[in-house]
Amino acid sequence: MSGTRALFSIHDVMPSTLAATESIAQSLGDAGIHKVTLLVVPNTGWSADSLVRLRALCDRGAELAGHGWRHKIERIRDARHWLHSKFVSRDVAEHLALDREGVIQLMQDCWDWFAGEALPMPSLYVPPAWAMGRATHADLDALPYDTYETLYGIYDSRTGRFARTPMVGFEADTPFRALACRTWNRINLASSNAPLRFSIHPGDPDLLLGGDLEELIQRDWTDLYYGESTHQANQSN
Repeated sequence: MSGTRALFSIHDVMPSTLAATESIAQSLGDAGIHKVTLLVVPNTGWSADSLVRLRALCDRGAELAGHGWRHKIERIRDARHWLHSKFVSRDVAEHLALDREGVIQLMQDCWDWFAGEALPMPSLYVPPAWAMGRATHADLDALPYDTYETLYGIYDSRTGRFARTPMVGFEADTPFRALACRTWNRINLASSNAPLRFSIHPGDPDLLLGGDLEELIQRDWTDLYYGESTHQANQSN
């Protein structure tokens, strides 16, 4: 009998995190999980060698997704952004620092980078810290991506549908974050909705919930690409 359907993504893929990304992808593969989505940050100093390593991950079955531009903010825009940075995103929620036009341009620049480097083109875009900012659904529909992931689910621009899907995460570098993440994970693991989204960051195996991550990936899963998930959801509607 096949296991619970799940989507596995590795966030913040950039030259400085490639070794950790490769290690996590290997651990997932050893657990029988081969359909992995890599969330790539373009403007982070990619060299010819690091691009070769990224393509090698694709050759082993990984798919690519867009994930911001620099993954770092230059300013706090307003009170909402300040609160988000304080409790959720720290200094990575690029979209919240920009106006609507800036958000749209950032997402287009991200797409263009993949084309410029002759990489597999991403059908999925995930804003850093899942903070989409001021872009509207109409804006997303006009961009070249098919799907967008937020904290609570996946938006399909081809159908205009938003599918609320549970997610587990492990980025906990303080006791408070560990407690919050573990509580969030328990709630989402108990959800009847499927598939379950795994949000894995490069440093997670060495953080406070590294053991939780290792235990969970050893369970019985049916791994899916994001495109397979949205296709199945569209067929069921």
